[in-house]
Amino acid sequence: MNKALHSRDADVRAAQSHHDGAAWSHSDVSTWSHRGDWRKQMSDNVAYGLLVYTGLQIFVTMHEIQGTSASILPLFALVVLVAAIIPMFRQFERRWEHLTDEQAHDLAYKAAFRRDQIRVWLLAAVLPFVITGAFRVLSVLF
Repeated sequence: MNKALHSRDADVRAAQSHHDGAAWSHSDVSTWSHRGDWRKQMSDNVAYGLLVYTGLQIFVTMHEIQGTSASILPLFALVVLVAAIIPMFRQFERRWEHLTDEQAHDLAYKAAFRRDQIRVWLLAAVLPFVITGAFRVLSVLF
């Protein structure tokens, strides 16, 4: 028990000295050390973001084509839309997988991580509606 407390104190001191004197509380550092690294967190965000995107795209597309035709073409388009988005999401993950072990646990990357995390979730939540809306506009025009 005593060893764990000293280890936590050392983590706090290291975080405080490493980040230009920024004050990190004991709970911030211990919580961070238990959560893992930026690489794994971004990988998890990308995976869950893809699941959300896929679910929303299916829901929005199926709602849009409901009762319009018995063709398999809209379902094929749905598969293409889901497959086409994977490289975009994978790009976010690639940016983080090249970090060293030390960088992967460095709290200095928190702002950059949050920026990419917000982009992943905005794309996952908004893109299905934008794509379906664009197809709807094109179908009205042509």
